[in-house]
Amino acid sequence: MFEFLKKKKMYIDKSKMPAHIAIIMDGNGRWARKRGLPRSAGHRFGAQKLKEIVLFADEIGLKYLTVYAFSTENWKRPKDEVENLMNLLREFFDTEIENLINKTQIKIRVIGDISKLDRDIQNRILSAEERTKDKTGLCVVIALNYGGRNEIINAVKNLAMDIKSGKIDIKDIDENLFRNYLYTKDIPDPDLLIRPSGEMRVSNFLLWQISYTEFWFSNVLWPDFKKEHLLKAIEDYQKRERRFGGVK
Repeated sequence: MFEFLKKKKMYIDKSKMPAHIAIIMDGNGRWARKRGLPRSAGHRFGAQKLKEIVLFADEIGLKYLTVYAFSTENWKRPKDEVENLMNLLREFFDTEIENLINKTQIKIRVIGDISKLDRDIQNRILSAEERTKDKTGLCVVIALNYGGRNEIINAVKNLAMDIKSGKIDIKDIDENLFRNYLYTKDIPDPDLLIRPSGEMRVSNFLLWQISYTEFWFSNVLWPDFKKEHLLKAIEDYQKRERRFGGVK
C-alpha cells in the first residue's frame, strides 16, 4: 500500500484511519448507458468493483465496510432489472463471497429485511454469516432490502413489544438502549460515508447511524471507482476536525 501511496503522492496516517466506512454504490446504470450497454452490465461491473474495494479495504486495515447493495425502494424498478439483480446476488455469493470465505479472514454480515428475499438467497446469506462469524479481518456489512426509515420503525415496534411485555421500563429508554434494536446494534457508527456518481443525498441509508458521520462525495460512477478514490476520501477525512457537537 505504501508504494501505491507514494506513486499517487498521497499520505495516509495509519493512526487516524477511520474504523468504519460506508459506501452508497451508485451510478451503475448511468455507467452502462454511457457505453450503450444494458443496466444489468453496469450492475455486473459494479459487483466486480465491490470485490476489488473489499480486498483493498482489508489490505489497508479497515475494520468495517458497509455497502448499500439493494434498498427497500429498489423493488420499484422494472421487474426484469430486479430479477437480474437477484440473480447477480446469487452469483456473487456463490463465487466472490465463497472465494472470500475460503481465502481470507473477511467476515460477512447482512443488514436489512432479508425475509422478503427468495429462500435460496436467504440461505446463502445465513451460510456466509455463520461460516465467517469467528473471522478476524475486515467486516463487510452488506445492506440488502435495507431502508433507514424501515429499520427505525422496526426497532420502535420491537421496543414497544418489549415495553408491553414488561421487559423494558419506558423510563430506561435512551440512545444506547435504542441502538440495541437496530440491525447494527453491535457495529460502530460509520466514521465516513462515501457516495460516488455525483448525487449528494443519503437515500434512506443508515439514518440513525450517520448522525456524526463525515461525508465524501465524488462525480465518479461506482464501476469507475478506484483504490485511489478510497484513499483520497480517507486522506480528506483525516484533515477534518471532528467535534461531535463540542468545541475544541
